[in-house]
Amino acid sequence: MSRAQEKEKPQRSCLGCRTVHDKEQLIRFVLSPQGEVVPDIDGRLPGRGSYTCIKAECLATAAKLRTFNRSFKQEVNLLPPADMVALVGRLMRNRILGFLGLANRAGKVISGGSLVSDAIRGKIKPGIVLVASDVSENIGEKIVVLARVHGIPCECLLTKDEFGAILGKAPRSAIAVKPGGFVIQLANEIKRYRNFLGEV
Repeated sequence: MSRAQEKEKPQRSCLGCRTVHDKEQLIRFVLSPQGEVVPDIDGRLPGRGSYTCIKAECLATAAKLRTFNRSFKQEVNLLPPADMVALVGRLMRNRILGFLGLANRAGKVISGGSLVSDAIRGKIKPGIVLVASDVSENIGEKIVVLARVHGIPCECLLTKDEFGAILGKAPRSAIAVKPGGFVIQLANEIKRYRNFLGEV
């Protein structure tokens, strides 16, 4: 993409810190018919949009200062700052789960500590590995180190029960996603989520 094309990307300012970014680098919010501020994580809901950085602190500031009122040019119904942050975090987490579910239905997911470890050592390696945040330190560390040795991105995210629910199976300590488009989408969503939590 040329520099001219990059400059043509739509930009918006954050309601929290007032910095300007490309729209795709922000979280969009819209108003419901009842005047409630609704997070539009997918960026597809109709109506005028308002934006914050992908940072909990920016969203909390916007909610606390009620800058959504000014942006939407009316009095809006808004959750308390902490509740708004929790809602967006939950929606972003659910989006990651949704991508994993799609990858699983496409036959792109390997699950279970042993099978994931075998896949990492195999000829066709996974594009990304996810280790449950509540797995035992011994099991989790082995998979993380193994993935690192083989140059495979590895994230400690979600829980064993969430992994199991996605797959329709018992809890799983780890899952791996085979190379392909799902890996790029998933890695991007995880990065956005960690950025929101202040972990990036």
